[in-house]
Formats: sequence, C-alpha cells, structure tokens
Amino acid sequence: MTQNNQLTITRLTQADLQSAFELFTSSITNTFEKEGILHLQDNLHSEIEMKQQKALASLAEHSDIYFLAAKINETVVGTISFAPCGEVIRALSDNQLDDVGELGSLYVLPSYQDQGVGSALIKELITYLASQGMEQFCLDSGYRSAQSRWKRKFGEPYKVAIDYWGPGSAHMVWLCQVSDFVK
Repeated sequence: MTQNNQLTITRLTQADLQSAFELFTSSITNTFEKEGILHLQDNLHSEIEMKQQKALASLAEHSDIYFLAAKINETVVGTISFAPCGEVIRALSDNQLDDVGELGSLYVLPSYQDQGVGSALIKELITYLASQGMEQFCLDSGYRSAQSRWKRKFGEPYKVAIDYWGPGSAHMVWLCQVSDFVK
C-alpha cells in the first residue's frame, strides 16, 4: 500500500466496486467527449461494461487480473490493471506479445487528472511487477490524448496501426522493460 498525501493505493476490493464503476462511467465518457467520439454511444457503453467486467473478474479467487484502486477518503479516483494481453495487442503484434502482460484500465476521475494520480498508479503497478520478477509489460491506446501521454512516459510505440479506427485514427502498442521504470 502506498500513501501520497491523502491518496491511498490498494488492490481493488468488493467494497470499491461501486465507486470504481462510477469512475469508469465518468472518465470514459469524458475521454469520448475529448476525443470527439461521444456520438458513438454503443462503443461508449461497451467500453464501460468491459472495464466493469474486468474489475469484477479481478476479484475472483484465482484471477489472472491484478487491479489497483487509488482512493481519497474511500472514493476511487483512479484505477489500473495488469492482465494477459488483450485481443487488439495480440492481433497488432502478430501474437509476438502473447506472453507479455498488459498494463490497462488506467482511468482517473476528470477532476483528479493532471495531479499525479495516474503516475502514482503506474509506479505502484511497476513496483509490483518488479517484485513478481516480471521483465516486460505492454500497453495500447487508440485515444489521441492518451497516446501523447504514453509517448512522453514510455517513448515511441512498438507498433502503430495507421487508420485503425478510421482515417487519421491510429492505434498504438508499447512494449516496455520493467527495469527501465523501477527506481
């Protein structure tokens, strides 16, 4: 567990689910709005449902999903997960990253963005990966706003699928070495 001012980062629990679900709805809707794709309501609802299912699945006894929640006063203000690579990464990497786990579900409530919550979650997760002997992780994004952040934090992507989501809309995959980010 890490505490940073009022911020506490722990594994997601059953008691955190409602707050996490509200976070997914708020932050994913905000992202769709910023990306100019809020009109894609089916995609929006599908994305929210997928994240809710991943959070629920992480609570199963022998789950291969490790899910963290950043909380302030018991309210989930951010999440991050580590799980086997998803279908998009598998497809875009021609299955070369199938054995590398994926950093995902990094969401921060809009009112807490740009305050270090996401960075604290990434640091906590990478520290966990190092403690488990993991050497690599990957991540992906089709959101332009996230892609620019990931380029600053993780460097150039491993793979870029041009026009993946339509003309001018790329999807990017990063492959990272855990040792590059452990301090």
